[in-house]
Amino acid sequence: MSKNIYNRIKSVLAEKGKTNIDLAGSLNITPETVSSWCTNSAQPSVKRLFEISKVLEVDVRMLLVSTKEQ
Repeated sequence: MSKNIYNRIKSVLAEKGKTNIDLAGSLNITPETVSSWCTNSAQPSVKRLFEISKVLEVDVRMLLVSTKEQ
């Protein structure tokens, strides 16, 4: 059974050369919370997605997996 992937936070962190700890520190949250987002076992709120996009300097849409067929 495959796990659904909803966000690209882990990929964007890697592209930006940032770690879970970097993002957690910028958002004043625990690294464990960021880790749960990166493994897609939990999802950030929409408000938090916008905060993440500002910290990582990307369009918020880059943090989500597209539902559009390729």
